[in-house]
Amino acid sequence: MTRDEHAFSDILQQAVGLGPLPMAVAHPCSREALLGAVEAADHGIATPILVAPAARLAKLADELEVDLKRFELVDVPHSHAAAEQAVTLVREGYADILMKGSLHTDEFMGEALARGTGIRTDRRISHVWIMKVETYPRYLFITDAAINIEPDLMTKRDICQNAIDLTQALGISQPKVAILAAVETINPAMRSTLDAAALCKMADRGQITGAILDGPLAFDNAISREAADSKGIVSPVAGDPDILLVPDLEAGNMLGKQLTYLAAAASAGIVMGARAPIVLTSRADDANGRLASAAVANLLAHKRRQSGPRP
Repeated sequence: MTRDEHAFSDILQQAVGLGPLPMAVAHPCSREALLGAVEAADHGIATPILVAPAARLAKLADELEVDLKRFELVDVPHSHAAAEQAVTLVREGYADILMKGSLHTDEFMGEALARGTGIRTDRRISHVWIMKVETYPRYLFITDAAINIEPDLMTKRDICQNAIDLTQALGISQPKVAILAAVETINPAMRSTLDAAALCKMADRGQITGAILDGPLAFDNAISREAADSKGIVSPVAGDPDILLVPDLEAGNMLGKQLTYLAAAASAGIVMGARAPIVLTSRADDANGRLASAAVANLLAHKRRQSGPRP
């Protein structure tokens, strides 16, 4: 069993139990992108619809000994058309999940968020990393590390609510959110500390729902009860968070990659806030990481089928 399969075995089992859902895969024209879709099909998590230039995909499939006759194929001339057509399949209800293949994120997300033809909602979209670190007792959800570069307060509100919605869909009824900054005290010169305090008050007033928030918290006292105690921090979140809400994309991206490469963390990634879950993996991610992300998307999509999409 591979690292990601072992790390996310409970999520994979849940997705298999619920059954596969149609997944539009935009331009799966690299080894890992195609094998990720194939793995999702082999595990009974998704029924991939491959949207790509047919000749190029056929050549790759021959090299990888993949039987394309198993899958529905939509032939398009290039990657941009693949993104456009994959989004259309989701918007028209033909697919429940959207997956990025081997094309640039800007090209892919540009189509997903296009006004009038995309799958955007009134809520800002955001990315959530689901990470399994051996030294932490459960999953850590890190957001936003891939979409919003320097989010303002209202964007952070959406980022926070998106992550809460994800954790609840995965069975965490009242997640704990640590809002990270460099320090745990409010400093008017550091916007991240002011935003953290405002987000906590927004939760008190019902502008953010379904979770327990605290911040600002520095990373050490957010993740370690001992560190929090040493500084006299009394908090229902410190030392026990489910969600780490970072101040900006750079902080989140570095945190996630540090955990991956220094702590051997396994990770899955999902984009929230759209009309359907979006599997937004890096072109460098292996097939098993894509499989874990597809399993998370499967659970989200089934949840949406039961209760209807949230705004």
